[in-house]
Amino acid sequence: MQTSLFLRLAGLTVAAAGLSACASGYQTGLTPDAQRAVGGAAAGAVIAKVLDEDIAAGAAIGAAGGALCDDVGVCQKSY
Repeated sequence: MQTSLFLRLAGLTVAAAGLSACASGYQTGLTPDAQRAVGGAAAGAVIAKVLDEDIAAGAAIGAAGGALCDDVGVCQKSY
């Protein structure tokens, strides 16, 4: 039981960290869409692992969601 709780908390932590990439001022050598895609892929993979689902599918869905989140208004573009 404790391992399951730990994995769920770790998943939530990674998801929160992935969403923090939406914050303005977060600078790396990647484009903002690529940053969000990487964060989304990581969060999707962790969530899929916690839920005992396909990790690759979770990462793909997370990457797509991360890359497109600013287009639907979840993450605002920072200019």
